[in-house]
Formats: sequence, structure tokens, C-alpha cells
Amino acid sequence: METVSATPLLAVLVSAFAGVLILFSRRLPALRESWTFIAAFIKFGLVASLYPLVKDGGTVIFTLTDFLPDAPLFFRVDSLGLTFALLSSFLWLVTSVYSVGYVRALKEHAQTRYYFSFALSLSAALGIAFAGDLVTFFIFYELLTLATYPLVAHKENQEALKAARKYLVYSLSAGGLMLLAIAWTYLETGSTAFASGGFLAGQFDARFLGVLFFLFIYGCGVKASLFPVHAWLPSAMVAPVPVSALLHAVAVVKAGVFGVLRITGYVFGPDLLHSTRLSEPLAAIAAFTLLGASIIALAQDNLKRRLAYSTISQLSYIILGAALLTPTAMTGAVLHLVNHAFLKITLFFCAGIIYVQAHKENISDLRGLGRKMPLTFILFGVGSLGLAGFPPMSGFISKWFLCQGAVDTGMTIFLTVYLISSLLNLAYFVPVLISAFLPVPAGQKEPEVHAQNWQLLIPACITASLGLAFGCVPGLVLSQYGLAAEAAKKVFGG
Repeated sequence: METVSATPLLAVLVSAFAGVLILFSRRLPALRESWTFIAAFIKFGLVASLYPLVKDGGTVIFTLTDFLPDAPLFFRVDSLGLTFALLSSFLWLVTSVYSVGYVRALKEHAQTRYYFSFALSLSAALGIAFAGDLVTFFIFYELLTLATYPLVAHKENQEALKAARKYLVYSLSAGGLMLLAIAWTYLETGSTAFASGGFLAGQFDARFLGVLFFLFIYGCGVKASLFPVHAWLPSAMVAPVPVSALLHAVAVVKAGVFGVLRITGYVFGPDLLHSTRLSEPLAAIAAFTLLGASIIALAQDNLKRRLAYSTISQLSYIILGAALLTPTAMTGAVLHLVNHAFLKITLFFCAGIIYVQAHKENISDLRGLGRKMPLTFILFGVGSLGLAGFPPMSGFISKWFLCQGAVDTGMTIFLTVYLISSLLNLAYFVPVLISAFLPVPAGQKEPEVHAQNWQLLIPACITASLGLAFGCVPGLVLSQYGLAAEAAKKVFGG
């Protein structure tokens, strides 16, 4: 059932409007931060209000403008889009609490620009989630790039500016190829609207489908950090920790994998991808990225860089799930989109707490901190075990579906890839915990730790608890599974 409603537009605009208020409140820090929280609560409330209309297969429609003949720009909220929207809007609320504690503790400069860019980023992320067509998706996809650029460059030193330029070059070049693909699609088919199961079959010259698929996947694959177009993400770790959390869990890289899910399920469709075998090279690249990034993570001493390569690997779990072209794998991919976000943002929150309290960034410098900051490292352990797929964490559920999807294809090599990667997850996470709880060597000074900042710790406790609850609490498990299964059902016509 379709429902016409302006709620998706309001949900997108609320944080953009808050951004304007943040600019006008630059001389009043308390008021500036209040706008962030007010907008975050309203945004999440508006998104959550769409759940009853969508949860059983319904959609919510709102037309923005008739931009092209027979190709209007419009929002169309379905189960997949609502999943991403609920994720991004809720985690913005949690990250806002963390951000205030972080920037105050470190007395960060340019805080107005920081909060303004954050607000615009969340408007763009929701626009991506709700986009009903390729053009609307592209507009918000590029707005997200522009909104997050100042956040990557926030420190304004040489390293930060270089990383921001790299991010911009990678993202805008990918956007150019995506725009070419969208224009080509419209000229050939006369449509840009997403359709469950795809709309290109029989509408596009089969000789050029491979080229079109490459253009779309490259356009999304940069933000999703597929090898070999991943280099911008580790470089972007120079940004403040809340920005890293935003990039990895809420907005940029999740927008990339969300785009891959849209392209494979709603533009090409599983039947066309299967008949043309275009999904096979995508699966191979995702598998290579999945393992390669995990291996590189082992060699990273900087904690945020290790987490960055872990993200690159975990994103490819989702992309490989989409490329397997089975309902079970697609369900697992959507579940992992959510589960990875809660678990990975917990790890970044913990990395930020370590930096604020002890000013440590490298794993080799963590010795002795585990005994002085036990709760922080317990939370880090929860996130680590969840991403490695240990029951009863939520990561176990999504990885179970992904592995089952690999079994359904009869291609055991991809099951092997998933299992090996989970072992590698342990190999690069467990040493962090071991290092933290090892005693300081004789003759070395005990690390100094500042007083606990609860404004940083509480958000980490919330996200870690939800990462556990999504694997243990039946109501939450079924609710999360219901949206994911409905998204897979729409794609595969079940």
C-alpha cells in the first residue's frame, strides 16, 4: 500500500534547518548545541513515525518536482530505505551527545562549522535513504560529499587538508561516473525510478550492460571503500573521532553500500545480474577486499587506522551478500548494515575516550590502561566480539544469514571467505585488549589517565548495549529481521 505524506521531506529538512540556526547561534555555545539535540530528536521521531506504514511492505511517497519528462524527483520510503534512515537518525542523536563531550574536553576550534556540517551530513544521508529515483539519490549523494569535506579537514593542518583533498577527488570523480551512468540509463529507458527487482531487463542494450554496471558500482564503490579505490578512508582518520564515527557508521561509507544495494536490487535486479553473470566480478572484488583489508588491519599500530581497515572489510561483507543474489544473503546484508553500525561506532567511541583520557592513539602504547579504564575496554571487547560474529551478539545473526546465503549459492569459496575473515577479526581486535591489560614494563611510568567523562562513556554504553540487545532480545531481533526480510522479499519478488 502506498501512502502520500510530506513526512520524509520534513525529516530530511529538519537537520538542514537546524544547521542554519546553529550558524546564527555561533556566539552562544549552549544554544548552538541545543539546536543539534532538538533537531536530532525531531528527526528520529519523524523517521520512526513512518515505521507502521512501511513495516508490512507498504511505501510512503512524496514528489519533489518534475525534473525530467516521465522522471520526477521524489522520495519513496520502503523497508530498505527506512532501515538506513532509522539507523542514521538514531545514531546522530547518540553521536551528538558524544560530540559535545568530545569537543568540549579537547576545546576544539571551529565548533560552529563542525556542528553545521554534521547537521547537513544527516540531511544528505536521509535524502539518500528516502530517494525514490537515481537523480534524487545522486543529488543527496553529492551533497553528502560536500557536507563531510569540512569535517575531514577539521584540524586544518597539512595532514588533514591533504586527506580532505584526497577524499574530495575520490568522491567527486566517482560521482562524475555515476552521473554518466544515470544519464545513459535515462536516455535508454526513459526512467530513473527505483523498482523492486530492477527495471533494466529488456530496456537496455545488453551489449553495454557490463559498462553501465561498472560505472554504477564504481560510483558507489568509492564511498563503500572497495579495493582498489579505498585509500581515502584510512587517510580520513586524521579527522576527530566523532567524525570518524560518522564516516564509518552513520553516513558516508554506509551510503556507499546502501547505494550498492539499490543498484543491484532496484536498478539491475537479481534476475538480470544472474543471467548476465555481472554479479560474479562484484562478488570476487568484495571477497578480495574483505580478506585483503583484514590482513592489512593486522599491521596497523594506530588504533583508528586499524578500525578503518576493519570497516573496509566489514563493508564488503554487505556487498558480497548483495552479489550472492539470494534472499537469505540479501537479508543478512541489510542486517549487517545495521549491526556493523552499532558495533563499529562503539569501537570508535572507545578510541575517542582513550584519546581524551590518556592521549594514546597507538595500540603499542595502551599497556596499563585496561586496569585504569576497565569499562572502556570492556565496551571495546563487546564491539570486537560482535564484529567477529560471536553469539549472542548481533553480528552473529547477520553473519549467520550471510553464511547461509553463501551456502545457498553452492559456492563454498564465499562461505570460506566469511569464516576466514571472522578469524582475522579476532586476530586484529584481541591484541588491542591484550595490550591494554598487560602490566607496564618495569622501570616505565604508569600512564596518566584523566577523570572519566561520562558524556563520552554513556553513548558508548548505549551503542554497545544495543549491539548486544539486537542479538539477545527477541522483540528487537524480530523487528530488525522483519525490515531486512521485507527488503529482500521486495527485491526477489517473494
